[in-house]
Amino acid sequence: MAGETMNNIIEYTWNPKNRFLACGGSSGGEGALLGLKGSPIGMGTDIGGSIRIPAAFNGLYGIRPSHGRLPYEGVANSMDGQNSILSVVGPLATSAGALRLLIRGILSRDPWLHDPLVAEIPWRHEHEQFILDIARAGSKKQMCFAVMKDDGIIHPHPPIRRAIEMVISVIEKLGHRTITWAPPSHQEGIDIAGKTFMFDGGTDVRAAFALSGEPMAPAIAQNYAKQSPEYTASQIAATNVQKRQFQKKYMEYWNSTSTITGTGRPVDAVISPLAPFAAAKRDTYDYYGMYGGAFLPVTTVDKEVDVVDEGYEPKSEQDEMIHKTYDPELFDGAHVGVQIVGRRFQEEKILTITEILGHALGRLVV
Repeated sequence: MAGETMNNIIEYTWNPKNRFLACGGSSGGEGALLGLKGSPIGMGTDIGGSIRIPAAFNGLYGIRPSHGRLPYEGVANSMDGQNSILSVVGPLATSAGALRLLIRGILSRDPWLHDPLVAEIPWRHEHEQFILDIARAGSKKQMCFAVMKDDGIIHPHPPIRRAIEMVISVIEKLGHRTITWAPPSHQEGIDIAGKTFMFDGGTDVRAAFALSGEPMAPAIAQNYAKQSPEYTASQIAATNVQKRQFQKKYMEYWNSTSTITGTGRPVDAVISPLAPFAAAKRDTYDYYGMYGGAFLPVTTVDKEVDVVDEGYEPKSEQDEMIHKTYDPELFDGAHVGVQIVGRRFQEEKILTITEILGHALGRLVV
């Protein structure tokens, strides 16, 4: 439940490339190990970024699969039984191909026979081939990507914005199209998620810490140090209805883009920031508004290019705080990337797109 990694045994886990920045979280140990090339691939769990954040901060590929695609049976979890927004298991790796290999391997073992929440969806080669056919040399077909440079709540740091522009440039060089993404308010989604994480008032988290009596890390304590009122069954049901209505509204917006993509289809994927910063300073990761998908490493911070926005007028107090955390000297060399977001159960399609864009960035970006 935090975008940084710390515990009371080894304390804070720093970024292996820059000891002044975080390695991400909550699967940050896995991210740091992979960033150091200590392993080619690993697994994490993700409810609000805990695979994608360590991937981003350590220059890795990662994916938050749709819930119900990969098995979670037997995995330890906080707030077990909170079924409104569920954590998922997924891989982090040094290549997109490694992500695909691991997911295909897991699906080949029929996980739906072992975990009752897994949908019976084997790896669909035809979905992968659909994207490959469009992307092959000489194809007259196009993909269309929506681009969300800013979620309207927090303005990303200069390196994040540059990475998005680099991906747009590569997409266009490959002969595909981009449009602007202007979805329903992400603040509404953030508000709904915040409710679900407090359904039990912090009872489960507090009980886990009570087993040893150890203190909570600041990122956890800010939400769970004090017991909050528990939601009633009626309040939980109302939140679930609100969540479903928001999902429906977002889905219909995505569907509506078929009229402007020029392909006859809704957008194939959305390019967006993962976080407003390349990495977090210690105890500063407190914004989780960007949504989920696969993570594509793009570049690194360049202090000579990614200069501070002079005269920037913040959208809010939180936006101002995040804006002030940017220091080109400190962040110089930190990993930077973007999210590739797809629709539910489109892992084959999104991983193929991520790999194509990753290869193209290596070939075309100077």
